[in-house]
Amino acid sequence: MDLILMIDVGNSSTTIGLFEPNGSLTFRSVLPTYKSAMQDHWAISLLDVFRLHRAEVDAVTGIMISSVVPPVTAAICGAAEFITGIRPMVMGPGIKTGLNIKSDLHSQLGSDIVASSVAAIAQRPTPLIVIDMGTAITMSLLRGNVYEGCIIMPGVRVAVEALSQEAAELPHISIEPPETLLGHNTVTAMRSGVVYGNASMVDGMISRIEADMGEPAAAIVATGTSAPEILKHCSHDIHYSADLILEGLFLLYQKNTAIRPRRA
Repeated sequence: MDLILMIDVGNSSTTIGLFEPNGSLTFRSVLPTYKSAMQDHWAISLLDVFRLHRAEVDAVTGIMISSVVPPVTAAICGAAEFITGIRPMVMGPGIKTGLNIKSDLHSQLGSDIVASSVAAIAQRPTPLIVIDMGTAITMSLLRGNVYEGCIIMPGVRVAVEALSQEAAELPHISIEPPETLLGHNTVTAMRSGVVYGNASMVDGMISRIEADMGEPAAAIVATGTSAPEILKHCSHDIHYSADLILEGLFLLYQKNTAIRPRRA
C-alpha cells in the first residue's frame, strides 16, 4: 500500500504522521525538536518511529514537511529523503494552499498555521476561529477561504517556565487545575493562574474576535499539546483536534500532487 509521510516541525516538538491514500492516519508519533541535531540523527529517529509502529519505509510514496524551525528544516528534509528515496515537498513559496491570505508578508505566516487553517475550513463552517496552543498560542480567523488575520500570545508552557525562571521563589509546576480557584499555597496558586488564567484569556480573545467581526463564529477549532487541559475550562464550545496540522498537510499534499516527488 502506498503511504504518505507528514512531518510537522515545531519549536518544542516534531510530529510525524503516516497516512493512507484515503486520508486514514496509520500512526502518529511525537519527538522532541532538537535544533542542533544533524541529518543522521533525524534519519535514525525516523527509522525508529517506523520500526516502533511496524510500518514499512519502502511503502512511502510521498512526503510533506512543515517546519517553523529553520535550523532543523534542511536536516530533516535530508533525513526523510535519505531513508525513503523521496524528495519531500516543503511548505513554503510555490505550494498551493487555496487560501486567500490577508498578510503584509505571506512568508511571515507560519506553515503550521496555514496547514491547520486548511484542515479546519475543510471540516467546519465559517466564520471559523482556529487556535493552536503550542510554544505560542495563535488564534486565526477564517471566512470562507479568506485568512483574515492572526493573534499571537505566549504559550502556556513558555509562560510557566518564564515565571519560574524570573521569580526566584516560584517553582516549576505541572499544568493541572487546582482543587479550588483560590490557591492556599504557591503551587496551587500558580496552577490556578496558569489553567484558569489561560482559559479566561482564550475565552476573552474569542469574544473580542467575535465582537470585532460583528457576529459569532460558526465554529471554533483548537489543536496543540497544551490545549486539552486548558480548553475544558473554557466557556466557549471549542472542538479539539490533535491531528489538525497533519490533516492539513495531507490535504495540501493532495492539492499539490502535480508536483511529483522524485526518487533519488
